[in-house]
Amino acid sequence: MNLPDPPDTPGASDAPRILVAGIGNIFLGDDGFGVEVVRALGGRRLPAHVEVVDIGVRGVHLAYQLLDGYDTLVLVDATARGGEPGTLYLIEHTDSGDHGAAAPPGVALDGHRMTPDTVLALLGTLCAGTGGQPPRRTLVVGCEPESVEEGIGLSAPVAAAVPEAVRMVEELVPTGRPGEHAPRATAAGAAQ
Repeated sequence: MNLPDPPDTPGASDAPRILVAGIGNIFLGDDGFGVEVVRALGGRRLPAHVEVVDIGVRGVHLAYQLLDGYDTLVLVDATARGGEPGTLYLIEHTDSGDHGAAAPPGVALDGHRMTPDTVLALLGTLCAGTGGQPPRRTLVVGCEPESVEEGIGLSAPVAAAVPEAVRMVEELVPTGRPGEHAPRATAAGAAQ
């Protein structure tokens, strides 16, 4: 559950909308990283213009939700890039500019196995058909997995990275008040 700022917070309604989406399959070990991070964010106090959702494996739902109009999308996902398990990455998605792009020919869209790239390509197609706009900025907070084999629960290095990933997301989402950012978490979990 997201705890928004009180409605009378100055500038909260004027701030650009941000969607933080946790992606992954909790039945495939470290692939559940994104889901665990948004679960941890659920109890944090975030600005009213920031929405945190557990997308899990429902990539098609994410594409349709983005049609509601968000300025920034922050995807949280397991991201294999060859580093040590538990290594966190902050990646800015670069848009090819082809908003009509779709999945590669011959590839069936499987609503439960869509990568972030496939979701963004589908979003481009949906925007082209509806006149909607994709998010201006897309960021990925990724974590190097140790194992994505069948099984529930994160490996030790990936579980240890969850609090730092929460802090990264909090730093990425401005409060909506000039010059202020989201609170930074300490090792004890208290905001400073």
